[in-house]
Amino acid sequence: MLVELKKLIEANPLFREKLTLPSFKASRLRTLINQSLNWQHQLCKNPRPNPDIKTLFMDHTCASSNGTRATTPANNPLAGPIPKSGVFPPLGAHGPFQPLVPPPPSALAGWMSSATPSIPHAAVAAGPPGLVQATSSAAFLKHARTTPGGPGMDYQTADSEHLMKRIGAGQSDEVSFPGSSHPPNIYSPDDLPKTVVRNLSQGSNVMSMDFHPQQQTVLLVGTNVGDISIWEVGSRERLALKNFKVWDISACSMPFQATLVKDATISVNRCIWGPEGSILGVAFSKHIVQIYTYNPAGELIQHLEIDAHIGGVNDIAFAHPNKQLCIVTCGDDKTIKVWDAVAGRKQYTFEGHEAPVYSVCPHYKENIQFIFSTAIDGKIKAWLYDSLGSRVDYDAPGLWCTTMAYSADGTRLFSCGTSKEGESHLVEWNESEGAIKRTYFGFRKRSLGVVQFDTTRNHFLAAGDEFQIKFWDMDNTNMLTFTDADGGLPASPRLRFNKEGSMLAITTSDNGIKILANNDGQRMLRMLESRAFDGARGFSESVNVKPLITGGLGPISNASASVAPILERTDRIQQPMSLGNLVTMESSRVADVKPRISDSVDKIKSWKFPDIADSSQLKTLKLPDPLTASKVVRLIFTNSGLALLALASNAVHKLWKWQRNERNPSGKSSASSVPQLWQPTSGGLMSNDLSDSKPAEDSVACIALSKNDSYVMSASGGKVSLFNMMTFKVMTTFMPPPPAATYLAFHPQDNNIIAIGMEDSTIQIYNVRVDEVKTKLKGHQKRISGLAFSQSLNVLVSSGADAQLCVWNIDGWEKKKSRPIQAPPALQSPLIGETRVQFHNNQSHLLVVHESQIAVYDTQLECLRSWHPRDLLASAISSAIYSCDGLAIFTGFCDGAVGIFNADNLSLRCRIAPSAYISSPISSSNGNTFPVVIAAHPSDPNQFALGMSDGAVYVMEPSDAEMKWGGSTSQDNGVLPSIASSSALNSQPSETPSR
Repeated sequence: MLVELKKLIEANPLFREKLTLPSFKASRLRTLINQSLNWQHQLCKNPRPNPDIKTLFMDHTCASSNGTRATTPANNPLAGPIPKSGVFPPLGAHGPFQPLVPPPPSALAGWMSSATPSIPHAAVAAGPPGLVQATSSAAFLKHARTTPGGPGMDYQTADSEHLMKRIGAGQSDEVSFPGSSHPPNIYSPDDLPKTVVRNLSQGSNVMSMDFHPQQQTVLLVGTNVGDISIWEVGSRERLALKNFKVWDISACSMPFQATLVKDATISVNRCIWGPEGSILGVAFSKHIVQIYTYNPAGELIQHLEIDAHIGGVNDIAFAHPNKQLCIVTCGDDKTIKVWDAVAGRKQYTFEGHEAPVYSVCPHYKENIQFIFSTAIDGKIKAWLYDSLGSRVDYDAPGLWCTTMAYSADGTRLFSCGTSKEGESHLVEWNESEGAIKRTYFGFRKRSLGVVQFDTTRNHFLAAGDEFQIKFWDMDNTNMLTFTDADGGLPASPRLRFNKEGSMLAITTSDNGIKILANNDGQRMLRMLESRAFDGARGFSESVNVKPLITGGLGPISNASASVAPILERTDRIQQPMSLGNLVTMESSRVADVKPRISDSVDKIKSWKFPDIADSSQLKTLKLPDPLTASKVVRLIFTNSGLALLALASNAVHKLWKWQRNERNPSGKSSASSVPQLWQPTSGGLMSNDLSDSKPAEDSVACIALSKNDSYVMSASGGKVSLFNMMTFKVMTTFMPPPPAATYLAFHPQDNNIIAIGMEDSTIQIYNVRVDEVKTKLKGHQKRISGLAFSQSLNVLVSSGADAQLCVWNIDGWEKKKSRPIQAPPALQSPLIGETRVQFHNNQSHLLVVHESQIAVYDTQLECLRSWHPRDLLASAISSAIYSCDGLAIFTGFCDGAVGIFNADNLSLRCRIAPSAYISSPISSSNGNTFPVVIAAHPSDPNQFALGMSDGAVYVMEPSDAEMKWGGSTSQDNGVLPSIASSSALNSQPSETPSR
C-alpha cells in the first residue's frame, strides 16, 4: 500500500523531484491503523466483542442486536479477554473459537520481518475464525495451550446459531480450538505455590531442574557431580538415577579426553525435557551433551552423546525449525550450535559472540523460527536458522549472566540477570525493538550469586534472591509477595514451576529440594499419596538392570515430617497427573523421539498364562449402558485419557467418563473403576445425520476427535457432523452424500484441513473454514478405509477396501507410490477387503491391518514383517492398533479372541480367550460376538478397550499380579513366529528412532 501511494504521489508532475518521501516500515502503517481502530472502538457507544468494521473512512458504530446491548467479553465466557487499550486485536479474534492472539505483526518489525518479507499482514484483513487451529500461517500457534487449572477434559459450551454465523461470516488465518485460549488474568496471590509439601534429599548440590511437560509431578534433576535423577514428587520415589559416564570415549575429541584425564570432575549445567516429555537433554560443564529417551515405563534409554563445544556447554534447549526436532546448545567457545535430534548431526553453527555464551532461548513467532542468546559480556543476539549472522545486538541489564524466557503463551519476553557487582535485574522486553518495556523492583542491592527466575500461568514471575523466593505480577513492577519456604534456602535458590503452576521446586542449602504447592497442587498430591507405596506390587523386574544407588541419600520427609524410604522403581508405569488439561502441545501428536523398537527394551517378566481363559487372570470391566444395544463400529479414548467415546451402527455416540476418587485418584479410565455414561442436562443424544438411501447399519462410519477433546467430527453414511462434546449439539454439517464419507483424518499442520476418505474411492482434501474441497486424490478402486498422516515424513498414507496402499505428498498432494498389500503365502490371488493403516510413534514404521494379516511396512511400502492367523488364533482379524508406547499391538479376532503381539517382531505375547471377558461367550462357530474395534489408551500402554458386535464395550488391563501383558520368551509362551518378507531382508528397521 505504501509503495502504491508513493507511486501515485510521484506521478503528479507538480510533485515530481520536489518531494522526499520518508522511508516507512510496512509495520508502521499497520500500527497506525490498529491504534486508530482501537481508539474508535473505545469510543463506540455499544462495543461488541467482534466489531463490525467495514471501512476506514468513517468511525464505526457497533449495531445493537434487538435493541439490547451486545454481549461483552466480560460476561461472555466464550469471548475471551477484553482488549487492552492501545493494542487492537485482529478482527475476528473474539468468538467461541478464540485464538491465541499474537502481538500484531508490528511486534515482529525490523530483523524478523526483513528475513521473511512475504509474511501476511493480519491487521485489518482478518475475518472471523474457523473451526479449528490453523498452524501453517502462524507457526507459534502450533503448540496449543490449555487453560491452566481447568478440568481434565476442557469441554466448552457454545451456542450453535452463534457459531454458524461465525463460520459463514469470513475467514481468519489465526484460529484454534477454544481450549487453546487463555482466560483473562484473574489470578490472586493465593494461586501461587507457597506451601512446603515435600522435602527431597538429592545428596549433592542441585544445579538444574525441570518438571515433565505432561506428568505434572515428575521432576528431572541434575547435580554438580554429573548425576541426573527423575523424581516422582507425589510418591517421593526416585524413578531413575544416572551417574555420569562417557558412553563412548573413543568418539570424543582429543581435547575432551585430555580434559578428563587432567580433571575427571564434571557438573550438570542444564537439564531439560523435550516438548512432549519423551526425550530429555543434559548439558555438562565439559564439552558434551547427552540425550536420553524416556518411555512411559519410567526408563531412561541412551540416545545421543554429542561432543558439542570446546569447554563447558552452558545451556541446552529443544526447538522445531523446519518441522524437525532439534537440539540447541551454547558454550564457552562463544558459539551456538543446532543439532538434529535423531542422528545428532550438526545443522548450524552461529558465531558472533565475543564472550562465552551463557544461555539460549529458541522461540517462534508467526512463520519465523529464531533463537535468542546471551553471553557473559551482557550481549543479547538473535539468530534465524540460516548462515547470515545475528540479526540484533542488545545489551542486557547488568552486562553479565542473563537468562531469557517467554511467558507460557509465547507472547511476552522476560530476562533476569546479575551483574559482576551483584546487582540483579528482572525486565520485560520489546523483542523487536530491543527496548525494555518494564523493570521489576524488589531485589537486594547486592545479590549473592546469579539470580535464577521462572514464569508461570502467563501472569506470575518468580526469582530466587536473599534466601527467599520472590514473586511478581507480570503487569506490576512492584514485588507481589515472597516466601522463605520454612527456611534452609541458599542465598540465590534455583527454582522451577511445573507446567500448570501448581507446584514449584526450589533448591535448599543442604543438597535437597523443596516442593511448594498451591491448593491445586496439594489436592493433586493427596490423590497420589494413596499410591505412594504399593507394597503388594513390590520390586518387579525392571526393564533394564539398574545399579544399586549408593551415596548420601537419606530418608525423605514431607512437610509433616513423616519419614519414608527412597524407592528405586523403574518398572512402574507413570501416569500423567494433572488437575488441568494435559493435551499434548505438539499439533500433530508426534512425540519428540520415542523409545527404540529393540529387543533389549522389552525384557518383560514372563507371563504365567500365555493363554488367558479365565476372568481371574486379568482385569476387565463391561461399561454400563442403559441405551439400546447396537454394534460398536468406532471406539476412541479421549486424548486426556479421562473418557471413552463409542459410535454405534445406529449412528448414536456414547461417552463414558471416569471420576476421580480414592480408588482412581488420576480420574483416568480404568478397569477398576466404573465410569458414568455421560449425557448433557438437555438429555439429547449425539446422533449422526443418516443417509436417505441406505440404513445406518449398512453404512460405513467414521470419527475424528479434536486435540483438546472438545469437538468430534463424525459421519454414519450421511453428512459429516461437528459436535460440541459438552452439549452434544451439532455445530455444523458438511459434505452431504453421495458419496458418503468413510474415513476422517486431521491434517497435522493445519487442523482446518481434513482428509476425508470417500465411498467412491477418492480422498477429498477439505478446508472446513472456507467450506471448500481443495483437491481430490484418486488412486484407489474401492472405498477408503484408512488414512494416516506423518508430519515428519510430510506424507499421507491411504488404504482402501481394494487392499491397496498409496503414499501422497502433503505439500502438492501428488501420489508418490502405491502398491497392493502382500498376500499370505497360501493365497495366490490378490487380496481385497477393508484395510487400515497407523503410523508407529517413530514415524518410520506403518502398521497395516487386514482380515488376513497384521503387517509392518516401511515408508517405501516395503513389507518388513507380517503375521497371518493360524493355530491358536486362526480366525479372521477384525481390528488392530499400536499401544501408546509403540511396543505392543492389540489385535481382535472374529471369534472373540484378542491377541497381544510384540511390535518389533510380531511374536505373540499372550492370547485372551472370549471366556476371559464375555460372561456367556458365543461359540466361535457362529461368531456372533467379537471385538469389531480396539482402542488403545493414550498414556497407559497396557490398557485397551473393545467395542463389540453386540454393542458392549469392555476395558481391559493386566491383573494386579502382573504389571504387563504377555512375556518375551517364545519357548515359554508358545510364541507364533512372524514371517519376514523377502524385502525385509534388505530393509531392516533402524535401531535409531526417527521422526
